[in-house]
Amino acid sequence: MARLTHKTLVESGYKGFIQPDAPERVLQFGEGNFLRAFVDYFFDVLNEKEGFNGKIAMVQPIERGLCDMINEQEGLYTLYLRGSENGEAVMKKRVITSVSRCIDPYRDFNVFMDCAKNPDLKYIVCNTTEAGIAYSDADKFDDKPAKSFPAKLTRFMYDRFVAFEGKPGTGFVILSCELIDNNGRELLNCVEKYIKLWGLSDEFLKWIREENIFCSTLVDRIVTGYPRAEADKFNAENGYEDNLLDTGEIFGFWVIEGPEKLAEMLPFAKAGLPVLVTDDHTPYKKRKVRILNGTHTSMTPASMLAGEEIVRDCMKDSVIGAYVNKFIYEEIIPILPLPEAELLEFAGAVADRFKNPYIDHRLTDISLNSISKWRARVMPSLLEYTEKFGRLPSLLSFSLAALLRFYKGEERDGEFYGKGEKEYLIRDDKDVCRYFASLPWEDTVLAVKTALANADMWGRDLNEIDGLAEKVCAYINAIDEVGAKAVMESLI
Repeated sequence: MARLTHKTLVESGYKGFIQPDAPERVLQFGEGNFLRAFVDYFFDVLNEKEGFNGKIAMVQPIERGLCDMINEQEGLYTLYLRGSENGEAVMKKRVITSVSRCIDPYRDFNVFMDCAKNPDLKYIVCNTTEAGIAYSDADKFDDKPAKSFPAKLTRFMYDRFVAFEGKPGTGFVILSCELIDNNGRELLNCVEKYIKLWGLSDEFLKWIREENIFCSTLVDRIVTGYPRAEADKFNAENGYEDNLLDTGEIFGFWVIEGPEKLAEMLPFAKAGLPVLVTDDHTPYKKRKVRILNGTHTSMTPASMLAGEEIVRDCMKDSVIGAYVNKFIYEEIIPILPLPEAELLEFAGAVADRFKNPYIDHRLTDISLNSISKWRARVMPSLLEYTEKFGRLPSLLSFSLAALLRFYKGEERDGEFYGKGEKEYLIRDDKDVCRYFASLPWEDTVLAVKTALANADMWGRDLNEIDGLAEKVCAYINAIDEVGAKAVMESLI
């Protein structure tokens, strides 16, 4: 079977949008599954619907990557977006033609730097993992390339500055997609540190600040990547061999924090894409963290205690499904700052995402490091609800009780195991697991009050919240007496 290229794509009879040629207007640091199923998909639709007429030049961010494979396929790959919409399974296929090539700066440093001289280049996208936006004083200006991504970017932008003599209008819009708070601002901070470290000119620093827009963004799509078990089937159906097949959920949402003019420069919304340009992305991040991530973190310990293993199966269960809905609609949405209609629409999408028939989202994977996740994603909701309404929220309080009970485990062969309807592995730092195993569980009140008093774990003494310890103790005792699902049923 022939490899996917522009020639074989045409010969296969593909009827979708194809853009063989266009100027390179986007430089993308990262060539992995997420960017290809998210950003590159959005630009491909933008080319089709709004005539953006731009190709993406990828830059391989680490020494070993997909560069050769991408170039062998002339930047082409087949994307399958799959999920649940209004209770129905949906699958959409699209061959992505927005990528021109991939550059390996470790082998072809000069080819990478030549991109800085391209007058058509206007946008830089990056997703170099959470650890990617980091400063190191070991990076040198003359490294070919520097190790860290911000150092590579600084050197690239300096060559741009020199090539166009710092003229107005020659800067970039930088869209940072890393999963850290204020990713764009953090990236700018790193760039400014390298300017100081390398003794670069004040004029360059001024150009960086005045001619470039560093956008913090929020990205939201589960990308499941190469469909190993289905690849042969897809290739046979398509009539070509695609070693870059990619899969993800249908839901996608991209929030870009930047000036209004970006909505015209990048008319994603006009193309019917779920991309929002706003002057403040933080309310949308809060919405995602509290509704999507917070619900995952809250439901997982209780569901595992009830013997469940897959998120989709939890949503099918009449008790757990109703518990999740009540949790979102009655205790999370009422304390969020966005308009109710937007929150309800997002909540409905979350329910569909949890029911996705194409993703086996395992609770044991979600349960990893649940203590730190609960503190970041759920505890703020409990505190805000209590402050706003003057009473403890029942389901948020129960989520804390289920969390503590979930961590009641014993050590065997260096691993920690808990017991509900089934035995399960507790996945967290060994010191955290050991701490919970050492609590005086023979006295529930003492164990709970000891755990809640751990300010290093929670950032404060949770015993100070009036009535919380007593409520948590009552829930834990009920879990032990009748089971987690029965307690959830009593709460709905």
